[in-house]
Amino acid sequence: MRRVFAILGLLLGLSALAPVPAAWADDGLRLDYAYYNPVSLVLKDRRWVEDAVGPGVRVEWVQSAGSNKALEFLRGRGLDFGSTAGSAALLGRANGTPVRAIYVYGQMEWTALVTRADSAIQSVADLRGKRVAATPGTDPGIFLLRALDGAGLSRSDITLVPLQHADGRLALDRGDVDAWAGLDPFMALAQVQGHDRLFFRDRALVTPGTLLVRDAYAAEHPERVAQVLGAYERGRGWARANPDALADLLAAAAKLPPEVAKLQLSRDDFATAVLGPAQRASIVAAARILIRGG
Repeated sequence: MRRVFAILGLLLGLSALAPVPAAWADDGLRLDYAYYNPVSLVLKDRRWVEDAVGPGVRVEWVQSAGSNKALEFLRGRGLDFGSTAGSAALLGRANGTPVRAIYVYGQMEWTALVTRADSAIQSVADLRGKRVAATPGTDPGIFLLRALDGAGLSRSDITLVPLQHADGRLALDRGDVDAWAGLDPFMALAQVQGHDRLFFRDRALVTPGTLLVRDAYAAEHPERVAQVLGAYERGRGWARANPDALADLLAAAAKLPPEVAKLQLSRDDFATAVLGPAQRASIVAAARILIRGG
């Protein structure tokens, strides 16, 4: 490590001798967009973050494929703001990722337990001894653990197959797993195209969609935190007022059939932006399951 830092110091010293382009004078602002966060798609499409921070700030958009990926980018400073589920935000913070939740972009029913149309699985209890795909560190993965707990089962009663969300859907359709802890829009796609069944749903076990900011970035740029929050409020208001246009935007961005986008959005609720008592209670309940599982 000493050798690495010495090389980095030399490179930084050399770079200081060269003129710095104006575009490099500021670290800019890095946000994620995600198909599970439709409000982020609104902001990216309409450039409302760019409008809020002004022309002097370079804005970069990075796609997150799941809460675990957003946390990975935040931890590596590839993002300044990232969207995750509340349970994943807590797990990330507990694992040392220096972030905090500052906003709720939606209360979604973005996950359920899914199986094929011809499967004999009818309830969570039927998962004993079965292979189940899930993405660890995300709300669907934690939803699975909570569902198992409610049925008197634990992780050791199933074979957990760790896959990213889209791969979990493919594994289910191929017959590689018996069930899948789904995530929209892949879950809605599985319903419409594959006629897969949601055999266990419980909105109370789904934590809110939260916008996170890196602690260091918030300390260095508090004015930008306020600007991003203002842009998110603008986007959330637009999403509530324009459901049909939002479905068109989601379908175009994620390359989804219109009926799939509408099915996903029928499960999404943009009514509140506040991390209040109900949202905190939902996240704390998820934490208890994580603690119990070690």
